[in-house]
Amino acid sequence: MEFLAGSNKSLLIILLFFVSAILQIRAETKVCFSKGSPCFLKKIQCPAQCPSSSPTDPTVTKVCVVNCNSPICKAECKNRKPNCNGPGSACLDPRFIGGDGIVFYFHGKKNEHFTLVSDPNLQINARFIGLRPEGRSRDYTWIQALGLLFNSNSFTLEATPSATWDDEVDHLKFSYNGEELIIPGSDLSVWQSQESSIKVERTSTKNSVLVTLPEVAEISVNVVPVTKEDDKIHNYQIPSDDCFAHLEVQFRFYGLSSNVEGVLGRTYQPDFKNPAKPGVAMPVVGGEHKYKTTSLVSADCMACVFTQAGNQKDSRVMDYSKLDCTGNTFSGNGIVCRK
Repeated sequence: MEFLAGSNKSLLIILLFFVSAILQIRAETKVCFSKGSPCFLKKIQCPAQCPSSSPTDPTVTKVCVVNCNSPICKAECKNRKPNCNGPGSACLDPRFIGGDGIVFYFHGKKNEHFTLVSDPNLQINARFIGLRPEGRSRDYTWIQALGLLFNSNSFTLEATPSATWDDEVDHLKFSYNGEELIIPGSDLSVWQSQESSIKVERTSTKNSVLVTLPEVAEISVNVVPVTKEDDKIHNYQIPSDDCFAHLEVQFRFYGLSSNVEGVLGRTYQPDFKNPAKPGVAMPVVGGEHKYKTTSLVSADCMACVFTQAGNQKDSRVMDYSKLDCTGNTFSGNGIVCRK
């Protein structure tokens, strides 16, 4: 009996070895092609836990990513949908977690546009929607659309308005260089620009995408409504003819300059002192006058630094993509992330 038990154990170990080997064979190999990258032309294999950077199975929750600006030159697994408790996120009314790991709120104003990130080679704006119930001194706001400027191109995505929410309806709308862009969701389709400077992947058949600017940024996007529960908790007084469909987003940046600006971008500056007060239930920061733009695809805010030609990146920005925000301070009162 002992001999049989030992044989079964050996067979199990051999089987596991072969399964692991097959998964490694199927795993993608990623290559960084930027000459300025410390990983230039290195072949980096994706982990077995996330063997693909673009899985076609909508049930797969993690994808393989490589930060080509990191000297580690190692592939990692990343959630396909935004993690609203992770760095670089902007969710709810809008609740941000900065590159420094600190939670803050920026309310802006309804029906206006504000710069989230402005760097010499990248501009990201947001359109805010909202309402102001009688007796309120400010608007309740949510991010309804994003506008990206890079090189000489523009890209927008927005949550389309809807009276009521239906999970079976897609609420995403796209444009590229001013022209409407159709990206079917039925087969988790992928669209890529002719010059390969931007890629948009459906991460579920409806309402979720991953936008990639190679070696510049990745943006996970999810469309959600204001729920009845949130409406009741916060007393938003949402009308019956608008569910205020809005975006949950999470940004991952690669090699921002040390002079990066924007509501979120400034938190990636090496010496940035976040004005959000720790321990406060809802630490609100200002800056509306500095970051207001005239449209979703304008770079004309007072603090904007975007130029179409871009600029050579410097390496003085910490790699905030590896911060851990999974501690016990889940409530969001002054979350501090650790490396």
